[in-house]
Amino acid sequence: MAAGLQFLLLVPALGSFLFTFGTGVELIRFVSLRAVLGPPQARADAASHPQWGAALTDPKVLRPLMVDMGLIVLFILQHSLMATESVKRWTGGCFGVLQRSFYVFCTALAIQLLLRYWQPVRDGPMLWNTSTEPWVTWVPLICFILHFIAWLVIFSIILIFDYAELMGVKQVYYHCLGMGDPLAVKSSQVVRLFSHLRHPVYLEFLLILWAVPCLSLDRLLLAVLFTAYLTCAHSLDQQDYLYLRAQLDKKFQVFSREEAAYGDLLAQNGPSAYKAN
Repeated sequence: MAAGLQFLLLVPALGSFLFTFGTGVELIRFVSLRAVLGPPQARADAASHPQWGAALTDPKVLRPLMVDMGLIVLFILQHSLMATESVKRWTGGCFGVLQRSFYVFCTALAIQLLLRYWQPVRDGPMLWNTSTEPWVTWVPLICFILHFIAWLVIFSIILIFDYAELMGVKQVYYHCLGMGDPLAVKSSQVVRLFSHLRHPVYLEFLLILWAVPCLSLDRLLLAVLFTAYLTCAHSLDQQDYLYLRAQLDKKFQVFSREEAAYGDLLAQNGPSAYKAN
């Protein structure tokens, strides 16, 4: 009976996971699809926008920028303050094993607020704009390919870093089975790396933020503030680098041994023998 009640903890953990997953899909649409595949007419009309001096004193430009800045600051404060040790101890005392799920849920909620209430600046100038041929055709295509590759890399890194644990589901599952904290079975080097590697997809997100066919004022604000935030949160040191290099070398050696064994087997017996094994 008690074990069955414990497994009920998986319900809010999975709910937080699904909410976060949906938020991630909306984030892709917001930062990539809308920016890269936006209407060409909107980019072409940018030539009629006011100059920078007049735009930065225009209330129709300043008002949405202030709203957008407030939304970004809200997300940064939530994402950073809830990651501090004092707040983690407090939320751990309140939510127990659901602490990570609660953190992920609040992060997704802050992103949802940013997506829902973001104010595009339609009357301001562009930092750059590809509104003439052939750039209006090729630049969005190149940006789309770069974004697609960046998101693939991001998803791959998330899977490597254990997506279930990142979302807080694995912690609840281990707790229900009496296996303790998943971090307890990891080496001290991994725990140290995780504490420093707050954002393992730093370069990929920078590419997504800046590789766009046209950069409006609100998009510029988003790119600048998130670039500054990601840079400040990135705190890898030489010891972390050496550990990552050693792990990559070890995986490369294993891969090389498997390839060599496969080649020897093919040379001796042909492909059918390998399939039989």
